Amino acid sequence: MVRAWLMDSSGGDQRLPHQCNPPQPVSLDELKASTGVLYWQIDVDRKEEEGLLGQIRKDRGYSYTDTISVSPEKLPNYEQKIKSFFEEHLHSDEEIRLILEGSGYFDVRDKQDRWIRIECTKGDLIVLPAGMYHRFTLDEKNYISAMRLFVGEPVWTPINRPADDHPSRVDYLASLS
Repeated sequence: MVRAWLMDSSGGDQRLPHQCNPPQPVSLDELKASTGVLYWQIDVDRKEEEGLLGQIRKDRGYSYTDTISVSPEKLPNYEQKIKSFFEEHLHSDEEIRLILEGSGYFDVRDKQDRWIRIECTKGDLIVLPAGMYHRFTLDEKNYISAMRLFVGEPVWTPINRPADDHPSRVDYLASLS
């Protein structure tokens, strides 16, 4: 089950939890209200029988999937890629990930521009809205395998911050008000 919290402002290893002291958890309801992030728990070992993933794909128009594995051993140009994933950026389309194995963190900005860290583990399906500033990193286990879902042909073009005038960003901010 996904967990989320407000991040501290300390530097250091991005793979650490970076919880505030005392911790400031963010509930799924608060996460959705303050960021628009959507979440489902999927039984990845029984996803076909369970049917929930198929229904979500149908309802939201996710017609294309692929799988990405991120680890030093599995991802070519690992160091370069993990740095690019951690650059704050947005996309003109939703970013949809179902965690199949391993774990990692999606960091997202809330309405007050604070970082919320979302810990994703096996079975977590999250949808980051188009136009939302975010970034991704592995945790200390250094491994994640995720299904990527797309509407139509995959488009994965990061638009680095600042991009406040980008149409997807303007639409995203309007959706939160």
